[in-house]
Amino acid sequence: MQTNREWLSIADMMSGLMMVFLFIALVFMIQSDKERNAMKEIAETYTRLQMELYEDLKEEFHDDLRAWGAELLKNNTIRFNEPDILFSRSSSKINMKFMKILDDFFPRYVKVITKEKYKKEIEEVRIEGHTSSIWRLSTSREEAYLKNASLSQDRSFSVLSYVYMIPQVETERDWLIKVLRANGLSFAKIIYDDKSEEDLTRSRRVEIRVITKAENKIRQILEKANI
Repeated sequence: MQTNREWLSIADMMSGLMMVFLFIALVFMIQSDKERNAMKEIAETYTRLQMELYEDLKEEFHDDLRAWGAELLKNNTIRFNEPDILFSRSSSKINMKFMKILDDFFPRYVKVITKEKYKKEIEEVRIEGHTSSIWRLSTSREEAYLKNASLSQDRSFSVLSYVYMIPQVETERDWLIKVLRANGLSFAKIIYDDKSEEDLTRSRRVEIRVITKAENKIRQILEKANI
């Protein structure tokens, strides 16, 4: 029985790979040489920017992330964990300790992402609020989702409001108006533990990440190709 499961997993993996190869082949079949070259250039720009930004963020913050209860993900998301540091339970008021973290973090973060090689390529700087799927024990899942949606939006906006007014970023406020966004995602993207169960603590978090213009261009090309 174990052998059968292993073969099934391999078959599923191969099917997934075949879909990827078919997708790539389809893109090249339906697009002109000009469009293919444009997609290649955009993809290369996106990959280069992602790699360089990751290294710059890692160099800037590697000594601080653990102390902040934060981590840098491979997609350049800065994830602030430790919900008790961030906000009081069911509140969007930023805790004093998180304020101090943001005072240190955000001016340095802006300094990195406004380097000449990044600044013009950034579409959004997205502040995301995330919650667990729990509200109160007697609350239905639908009501919990809506209440957590409101809470996560309020929390992300609280962070946006706070970091925007930090004195050290005053010179970049006009640019931040164009790119800084607050999004509440409720429990749309919960985090699971090693047992595939919801990690209630780590799901309650704030994430800050950059969306590049290259990402949107790739989406537009795929939408145009009806993929």
